Amino acid sequence: MITGFEKIVEERIRQAQEKGAFDNLPGAGRPLALADDQHIPEDLRLPYKILKNADCLPPEIDLRKEIRNTEQLLTQMPDTVERYATLKKLNYLIMKLNASRQGNARFDVPQHYLAGVADRLTPKRATTRD
Repeated sequence: MITGFEKIVEERIRQAQEKGAFDNLPGAGRPLALADDQHIPEDLRLPYKILKNADCLPPEIDLRKEIRNTEQLLTQMPDTVERYATLKKLNYLIMKLNASRQGNARFDVPQHYLAGVADRLTPKRATTRD
């Protein structure tokens, strides 16, 4: 339900729009740069902002980046022995990430297994017809 005060505010905003008071403002047409910290507990918002401004990432984000980089590296490895060692490292990183999170297990990152992953991560070679 709209109160009398809200009606007055809405009316004044509408009048200002009609007069062009909001035209040619700096940043017009671009999205607002709002920090989406609603999912961060109130007591952690300031420390997270300080870390963000210092270009430091939370451990979970660092782990996710390392997992992504290891997966990318795995796709480019031709040697099976190296791939197996890298896959073991990848699964360790995933296990570490899942153990560090607090929450429902259904949101855990699944581990990779050599049999299925080897085929999918092998670089595809272009086939030519005679």
